Amino acid sequence: MNKKNTLLLFLCLFCLWAVAQEKKPVKIACVGNSITYGSGIKNQFQNSYPGLLSQLLGEGYDVRNFGISARVMLNKGDHPYMHEQKFRDLLAFQPDIVTIKLGTNDSKPWNWHYGKDFGKDLTEMLDILQDLPSKPKIYLCFPVPAVKRNFGINDSVITNGIIPVIRRVAKKRHLPVVDLYALLKPHPDYYTDGIHPNEQGAALIAGELYRTLTGNEAPKIVTEQPFPGKKSQWEGFDRYDFICNARKATVVVPRKVAEGHPWIWRPAFFGAFPSVDKALLEKGFHVVYYDLTHLYGSPRAQRLGTDFYDIMRRYYRLSSKVTLEGFSRGGLFAFNWGAKNPDKVACIYVDAPVCDVFSWPGRHRELWSGLLAEWGLTDEQMNNFKGNPIDNLEPLADAGIPVISVCGDSDRTVPYEENMKIVADRYRALGGLVEIILKPGCDHHPHSLENPEAVVDFIVRNQPDYQKKHVIHQRANLANSYLKFTKEKKGCVAFLGGSITEMRGWRNMIQEDLKQRFPDTEFTFIDAGIPSTGSTPHAFRFENDVLQKGVPDLLFVEAAVNDDTNKFNYIQQVRGMEGIVRHARTFSPAMDIVMLHFIYDPFIPLLDKGMQPQVIMSHESVANHYNVSSINLAEEVAYRMRDGEFDWKQFGGTHPAWDGHKYYAATINHLFDLEWGGDVAKKTVQPHEVPEQPIDAYSYDKGVFIDIRSAKQLNGWKVVEDWMPTVKGNTRKGFVHVPMLVADRASASLSFSFEGRAVGIFCAAGPQACVLEYSIDGAPFKKLDTFTDWSRNLYIPWVYMLETELPSACHTLRLRVAKGDKTGCQIRNFVVNQ
Repeated sequence: MNKKNTLLLFLCLFCLWAVAQEKKPVKIACVGNSITYGSGIKNQFQNSYPGLLSQLLGEGYDVRNFGISARVMLNKGDHPYMHEQKFRDLLAFQPDIVTIKLGTNDSKPWNWHYGKDFGKDLTEMLDILQDLPSKPKIYLCFPVPAVKRNFGINDSVITNGIIPVIRRVAKKRHLPVVDLYALLKPHPDYYTDGIHPNEQGAALIAGELYRTLTGNEAPKIVTEQPFPGKKSQWEGFDRYDFICNARKATVVVPRKVAEGHPWIWRPAFFGAFPSVDKALLEKGFHVVYYDLTHLYGSPRAQRLGTDFYDIMRRYYRLSSKVTLEGFSRGGLFAFNWGAKNPDKVACIYVDAPVCDVFSWPGRHRELWSGLLAEWGLTDEQMNNFKGNPIDNLEPLADAGIPVISVCGDSDRTVPYEENMKIVADRYRALGGLVEIILKPGCDHHPHSLENPEAVVDFIVRNQPDYQKKHVIHQRANLANSYLKFTKEKKGCVAFLGGSITEMRGWRNMIQEDLKQRFPDTEFTFIDAGIPSTGSTPHAFRFENDVLQKGVPDLLFVEAAVNDDTNKFNYIQQVRGMEGIVRHARTFSPAMDIVMLHFIYDPFIPLLDKGMQPQVIMSHESVANHYNVSSINLAEEVAYRMRDGEFDWKQFGGTHPAWDGHKYYAATINHLFDLEWGGDVAKKTVQPHEVPEQPIDAYSYDKGVFIDIRSAKQLNGWKVVEDWMPTVKGNTRKGFVHVPMLVADRASASLSFSFEGRAVGIFCAAGPQACVLEYSIDGAPFKKLDTFTDWSRNLYIPWVYMLETELPSACHTLRLRVAKGDKTGCQIRNFVVNQ
């Protein structure tokens, strides 16, 4: 089926749903004791006899289990049924049919002491039931046999005392009898403890009641299924369709259930535009549907929803935090139920949602009368209506529930400006977290996205069992960047790092997410990732590669992998990272900074032993000193691998696969959620405090590039304006087809005068990388081998610090190529810590 025909089919289904009318089901109340309730059965909702009867009868019936353990018919007994709240609930239910199965507990000697009243008390119950406006048809059930004498229950009293009384009352009142005693008598093995029937026994009772009520033999009952009802396939996954409180329910089961048993719940339009649902099934989510389509988010819908949620939690152990999925009018339920139950919600995904009933269905549409009937209001009373999502967002915002919405900006049915735009603006004003994906030129249909990745990633990262593995160290807040993005509608975000930052991955994801979080903000993104570079080169290129392109409101910096790979020691690691942070905060005190620690192979065995790599501890010392928030992604990924979520190959290794990068982006997004909720909108921009004393007095906090043309007395050196390697080798972006100061013979020399505390050279150290000799201010020459572990096949960007603890003054560097087999040197910049 092509896309056009598929879309037409969905549109037809939507139309059919829209005109469907609520049909009143036949309401059946099963009155009884623990046998009715399902004691001893693992899943009472599914496999108690009322639960099985509900699935046998199917659509059009509302079967409720009113069983209570230990209850008796006798009003003078220990636990009289008619004294219970559940009996009052039964009367309020206004059933059309009632089955009564009491008497087992009445056989206990302390209860049967009042046995002469059994007929009178049964008659009293019948009088009350038959006086109900619903005038129910009543079926009296004989108790099942007591195979063993447990709990004081006496089979002789059941057979010789209780059953004869029930028979006499039934005959006098002209009521049908269901003989469960004779039904179970041949099956003593259908019990859990000699008193309570097991799943097989419950199935036998349900089948007998089905035959009695319908006149037909019951279909075969399967009790071993993970969910009740009819089993089929949906998109290659097991699907179960059943009835819950007279409404259709569907559960689609993943092949491998994710940790925490996460689930996404649709209240309307199952199977329509299911790209997100299908992707979540692959990630181990249950996809759940409970039909509340035509209830317009009403109080009745919310009560039904809560009952259904409780069943999914209690009997099927799905997560206590559900993801709500509301398409179109389903948005009314998603927001309204979520606002009433924020403690039960992980996050909310809505697609072209109805958020204001005056926008849709609106008074001019035929569906308006259905909305009034469901809410029990008149048109005049609607003038004071308080049931719209746009008016009930505060509980969700207070609970920090993240919301993502996909909308068409040209929706003529449920206009974005009248619905989700109002929600987004009000939610942010309340401190709520909301992301918007706006589809240009799109009407109400089609819903969802062809590539649902952004929505799926949002939902996954907001699951509680996913978040518990994050290793986030919150220090100073990120309020300044939030306020800039929201109030000035402009933002500058810089990404400073190595190849993991430079490659397509987490950086791109975060950029897209920021645009979704702040759809009205104009962003400038500074991509300052250079492969192979660590904190020392970052510190010296920060001004050139970042500040000269814009002043960041938010800076991401990472260097752990390359600082370790490049064998920088503790002092170098601190000087480099502190140089970046101190430079940034001195230049712009309002700048928010997030420090990231990525993972590579040598970190894994340390982390698996509970040890932190030295480089991460070095960088964390800087984060602590400057009150910078950090994320230890290395620790998180190692944790997830130990937990079996994926292995190193599946993650993608040091340079992660796209799905590996998602873990990085998800944790960064969680930090955003933690920082940008609550009362952040009420704050004002405040400068971050810069400690008076640095950790290391020689940190590169004033690191700069100095142009290679500043070199003097060139002997055997020359500036090549468009440098390319003459000896074959790979190159890095920014280190080829650029000006280079080049030497290619021994004894080539130059001098370079500078003012500062440290000096070095930023080279492209390739296959012919030589040994250099250098002297500062006439001191004896020292030697430096510029050939690295990677130089054989790569002109690797490398900063060589020549002297790092000079007095702050004017100095002169003399540099020359030592005699030897390799005489190549390419200098991109001189570096000076001023």
